[in-house]
Amino acid sequence: MRTILVGVDLGLANFDSALDELGQLAQTAGMEPVARVVCKRRAPDAALFIGTGKADEIKLLAQSLGAQELLFDQSLSPGQQRNLERRLEMPVNDRTFLILEIFAQRARSHEGKLQVELARLQYLSTRLVRRWSHLERQRGGIGNRGGPGETQIELDRRMIAANIKRTKEQLDKVKRQRQTQRKQRDRRGAFNISLIGYTNAGKSTLFNALVKARAYAADQLFATLDTTTRQLYLGEAERSVSLSDTVGFIRDLPHGLVDAFQATLQEAVDADFLLHVVDASNPDYMLQIEQVQRVLIEIGADKVPQILVFNKIDAMPVARLPLQSTDFFELDGQQTARVFLSAQAGTGLAQLRSLLARAAAGTPVFSPAHPQSPVVYEADS
Repeated sequence: MRTILVGVDLGLANFDSALDELGQLAQTAGMEPVARVVCKRRAPDAALFIGTGKADEIKLLAQSLGAQELLFDQSLSPGQQRNLERRLEMPVNDRTFLILEIFAQRARSHEGKLQVELARLQYLSTRLVRRWSHLERQRGGIGNRGGPGETQIELDRRMIAANIKRTKEQLDKVKRQRQTQRKQRDRRGAFNISLIGYTNAGKSTLFNALVKARAYAADQLFATLDTTTRQLYLGEAERSVSLSDTVGFIRDLPHGLVDAFQATLQEAVDADFLLHVVDASNPDYMLQIEQVQRVLIEIGADKVPQILVFNKIDAMPVARLPLQSTDFFELDGQQTARVFLSAQAGTGLAQLRSLLARAAAGTPVFSPAHPQSPVVYEADS
């Protein structure tokens, strides 16, 4: 579907002026971005978000390009979405809807599908008055569902509320099953490590490289949605640990998705250690780290010890390559261990395994008082 991307600069620090991430999300969902429109406003227009002048300008652009849909980088209120669709005479959607679409396409496990369905229902419940006129017709009387004078929208709201309740109950059951599995791992003395990070940072590639697995990995956003867990043997610690690959985070992750994916993200909350994977080649890696830390705080996993894994050094300019294979990075006021590697090329994995062996053995990963030797990357066999 030919789509126009729209971003409104409200003066916020994380505004994507090039709409690059939105474009990647749109392509991941199977859309075809044909134009990008950026405008500045002090505050969103209450009725149309972008104002009448810009809306009319976009309508002309859409007609000239044959665009079939408008996609906003920000979240729209139900009223703004409805007003824009009436004025532009075409479907209008926002970033939240797009992420939900991608998750719906990618979810494979029973749990993942339940989580997506819950988030979709919660999003839909606020948009029942969007564009369907039949929702305003009254129903009732003999032989009809609902009481006298009950509108179709009221029926739909009750149906959605019932579906939300049922889906939550099913997710609670899945969550209890996961808790039982975690208790069994705890009784066995398992050491649990979770891979976390911004989407497309290379978590699944690193997971495959460490445990010799074949989890799906691709150079696209949200390639992995379902949690995958494997055993990783650490020779230096002479023991195996449990390694889990989790869903990636993203800027402005819809709160409904954070709530809906609580069961999956619980792996990070209950982990003994986190591997926070960062795309070191991305110029905005600092913003991505901040976004991940925000979600960790939201789900209650910010106190779990972690190592920063700066991945994709093979894609970094020579001038930016690190001088050491391991060092420290200040994260939320704390000195956090950092390791540089390339999961794709296999360089630096030996250093990461060594750090994980120390963590699993209960010894300090390494001390700031003992600087690391110059970088010597070891390729994994």
